Amino acid sequence: MARLSQLLPDLAPWRSSRDFRLMWLAGVVTVFGSFLTYVAVPVQIKELTGSTLAVGAIGLVELVPLIVFGLYGGALADSVDRRKLIVYTEVALGLLSLLLLANTLVPHPAVWPLYVVAALTSALTGLQRPALDAIVPRVVPHEQLSAAAALNAVRWQVGAIAGPSLAGVLIAFAGLEWAYALDAVSFAISVGLGLGLRPSPAAHDAAKPSLRSIWEGGRYAWSRKELLGTYVIDLAAMFFAFPTAVFPFLADDLKAPWSLGLMYAAGTVGSLTVSLTSGWSSRVHRHGRMIVYAALAWGAAMAVAGWMDNVWLVLFFLAVAGGCDMISGIFRSTIWNQTIPDELRGRLAGIELLSFSVGPTLGQVRAGGMAALTGVRVSVWSGGLACIAAVGLLAGGLPKLMSYDARTDEHARALRESAGAR
Repeated sequence: MARLSQLLPDLAPWRSSRDFRLMWLAGVVTVFGSFLTYVAVPVQIKELTGSTLAVGAIGLVELVPLIVFGLYGGALADSVDRRKLIVYTEVALGLLSLLLLANTLVPHPAVWPLYVVAALTSALTGLQRPALDAIVPRVVPHEQLSAAAALNAVRWQVGAIAGPSLAGVLIAFAGLEWAYALDAVSFAISVGLGLGLRPSPAAHDAAKPSLRSIWEGGRYAWSRKELLGTYVIDLAAMFFAFPTAVFPFLADDLKAPWSLGLMYAAGTVGSLTVSLTSGWSSRVHRHGRMIVYAALAWGAAMAVAGWMDNVWLVLFFLAVAGGCDMISGIFRSTIWNQTIPDELRGRLAGIELLSFSVGPTLGQVRAGGMAALTGVRVSVWSGGLACIAAVGLLAGGLPKLMSYDARTDEHARALRESAGAR
């Protein structure tokens, strides 16, 4: 029993912080709803166009807004009340879900509103996500940040499993409009919970958002090669081996259209398994090496999934890949939260957002384009092999990341001492 308890997630952040509990509950609800739409939009584009390129283009229209507003959102999170920024963007995201619902209810739904809403959603995510990330070190004690990262992952995974799984059934038997309607309701609940958070104002001397402040954040990230390594490793892994855009076609290719929702959920099942047994992660100190090993295993699992003819084996290896991605995510988040000063946290969170969002966004474009040229299965397994090669090359050129040790790193030590002084 003692060994089992060491594997279970550390609930200390949940017990010690009221604001963390509110954020966690709001996240469960909104992630659940967002994943309904995440499945519904590509399915609707597939139904309206029948084109893998059209589905993959979702990533293309999301890319520029994510880059621009992700960087600006990071600077904004350092200069305004982070709670207000989170709540306002949540309201706007709920309104976009209502627009999708309205388009679906007309006699002849149009394709272009789906792309417009995807672009606007990407922009709002770019504004919101840095504030969500940057507020965590303010509401959770420094020594509990690894545990908070794991619990936040569980929050995301609960919604990411339930959302796609329900979406497949809901779309098939009730229609796309129900997915969009439930997403709008989820945002309303999340806004109500967000209003209960305590204010999280910027420092009195915080600079206003500007190109100069964004540049300062970028310069700091560039000076920290171990941070830079966390960004580029994940970017490469997601770009080459993130094939979700072709899941609707992969399900058809395997003659198992019923498995579509399970494909979207499989990776999260693996992630949740890791999160629920994440007690061991607090005892790891060489975080950089774990990030690299997990990214290599992610690529290998995706390659095997692409080779499989049996749908259940495909789902199994998608779950394995999700578990590897979760391991990488826990240790990337830990490095970020334990070593970045609070006055730069928003801007660096904006850069982090780009690192773990631009990769999947471009990965959808790669997967859709590759599938159009070579076939769906080739797109999946070749991306996995390319991921292994890219991560291996990058790791060889990132000695700071590979040697990172939380016990001796000067930045982690400085933040520990600062937290102790408070």
